[in-house]
Order: sequence, then C-alpha cells, then structure tokens
Amino acid sequence: MLNFDKAGGLVAAIAQDADTGEVLMLAWMNREAFEETLRTGRAVYFSRSRNKLWRKGEESGHVQQVREIYIDCDADTVLLKVHQIGGAACHEGYKSCFFRKLQAGELHIVGQRVFDPKQVYGQ
Repeated sequence: MLNFDKAGGLVAAIAQDADTGEVLMLAWMNREAFEETLRTGRAVYFSRSRNKLWRKGEESGHVQQVREIYIDCDADTVLLKVHQIGGAACHEGYKSCFFRKLQAGELHIVGQRVFDPKQVYGQ
C-alpha cells in the first residue's frame, strides 16, 4: 500500500483539516506509525528528532481524529483528513504549522495563537 523504502523507512504525512481544507502540518510516518493510525483512528507520526513514535497530542491533548486517508500516486505520501481536537496542530500554539507567510522577502505571522505553549508544555 505504501512504499516505506524510498526514504529510509519513512513517508511524508500531511494533516489537513477535514472541514476547512486548511493544511495543518507535515510530519513523517514509519510503518508502525501508519499501522497504529489505522488501528486507532488517531494520528500517529514518527519523530525523527526523538527517533520514536509520536502520538499526536500525547502531551498537549490536541489529538487528531482521522476521518479519511489518501495515498499519493507514488505511494510515498499520506494525506490525513483530520478533526483537530483543541483547535491547534502546531506546538507553537497555532491552528496550523503554516502560520508564517513570506511577503516581499520577509516572514509575517498570519495566524492567531490558540494556546500558550509555555502553559501546555511547561517550557
């Protein structure tokens, strides 16, 4: 179903709001993360920096309930259409990880913070 061999055991995984179509984030999945996502109906990713499974929302409570799963033509990218619990997918407190827009060579914040990451993650 998916080709995990192309990128060293990982496939790109895009999370999209199932209701609005807004792209929430890009992450990575290994076979185990994909299978757990299928089994539980909640998004599970593979954290490259921590080298382990990352169950979205395990710290923040902002889980992603998977509504639909699409696989691209090359079988190396997953599109998850999700319901984002808690209103924010981004660890910086924004609904989407794509809260900055490049305009005239400068980055501008275009999103609104949904939560304070210091309160959620204790940083």
